Amino acid sequence: MRTQRMTLSVSVLALLTLAACGTESGSGSGGDTVQSDVPVTGVAWSVDSVTVDGKKTEAPEGARMQIDPKGRATADFGCNHIGVDARVKGDRVTLGKPVTTQMVCDEDIEKFEKAAIEAMGGELTAELSGKKLTLTKEGGTTMELSEEKAADLVGTRWTVTTLLAGETATTVPADLPKERTPYLTLADDGTVRGNSGCNSFSGKATVKGSTIDFGAIAGTRKMCPEPEMEVERAVLAALDGPVTYTVKGSTLTLTAKDGKGLGATAEAPESGSQHG
Repeated sequence: MRTQRMTLSVSVLALLTLAACGTESGSGSGGDTVQSDVPVTGVAWSVDSVTVDGKKTEAPEGARMQIDPKGRATADFGCNHIGVDARVKGDRVTLGKPVTTQMVCDEDIEKFEKAAIEAMGGELTAELSGKKLTLTKEGGTTMELSEEKAADLVGTRWTVTTLLAGETATTVPADLPKERTPYLTLADDGTVRGNSGCNSFSGKATVKGSTIDFGAIAGTRKMCPEPEMEVERAVLAALDGPVTYTVKGSTLTLTAKDGKGLGATAEAPESGSQHG
């Protein structure tokens, strides 16, 4: 289990819009062109393991990394959100100095995170085999990844992890009571239900193309401590009217025209079924 996290406002890290692979101008790497012969960009990668000095360490559940064709890589190795400038050319991936949140987490996860950050630094050679990607650093340090299958938008329990407001993303506190962790589930009948951080809610949600149009949301009217009410206000603001959605692997992003939105992660079915 993770210990208590701090709530942090960070630059938008894990919620960048990812395009298909190809050649584009790289805004995150000083205008360099991102040219990828090995299609590693625009893919949601699940991190499998890291090998340092010949010692292989399996990644914690949920560890993932993405490389944006526009010059930014983002990662979550089970604890902090990490962002770094990226250049991809041919089979070479060059990553800059990482910017990371400073959450306090389980000791084993922190150890893996430290090794993974070390493995992803500098110039790496990318080797793709099927849906498996290996990034190798000079000296033999490697990171092994697998392409994540996109979770189903409908029927999945999406746990809200990040709140968007323009160019700023705020991490949802990890120490919220379990029954008040914000989540949403879209159903086949065009409805949505979930918890907004304090109260349960339900309403209409019409999916068309890449848009979800949320209708009026009805919910219970309990009062909770202010941190939970602050999360609730942000979640409900993100579920007000039409939003654009993307699903990359197990990550859902909702973004409205005014820049408000949220990021959420798909829960495993056995985990999601424990909550109402």
